[in-house]
Amino acid sequence: MKRSDISLIALRRILRATELYGRELARAAGLTAVQIRVLQIVAETGQSTPKAISARMGVSQPTMTTLIDRLESKGLVERRRSDSDRRQMNIFITEAGREAIDRAPDPLHDRYVAAFEALPDWEQAMLVAALERVAALLDAGHLDASPLLDLGDIRRNPPSG
Repeated sequence: MKRSDISLIALRRILRATELYGRELARAAGLTAVQIRVLQIVAETGQSTPKAISARMGVSQPTMTTLIDRLESKGLVERRRSDSDRRQMNIFITEAGREAIDRAPDPLHDRYVAAFEALPDWEQAMLVAALERVAALLDAGHLDASPLLDLGDIRRNPPSG
């Protein structure tokens, strides 16, 4: 088998693992992995700002606004103006948001991070370089992406399943 075929099989396995996790997540919590991650970030302190969340996740503020709109429409977060700076909007997690986190299966990216961080430094560096090269080969360096294992546009609706 050609090395290009072997590499494509490995990529397909990665995509399939994220697809299966996304379906499991949608079935259990009705949310995408990215939506769960936003809830987790807000839950850490009970509140955050869209700017802080978008910076932490590595996505644009307009993308984050759309994501928060969806979570707010589901009653999982609330927006409130800051008492100290009326121009600033704070995001608070609701009880329903906390329950959604509790219903969600173990995040795939958490499992990956734990396994990745257990690797020696040289192997981590090698994997990062190889994955960045693969992204470049796919002309994907310009895409808005957060450090989560999830498929597709983060503004999409959760997959049915």
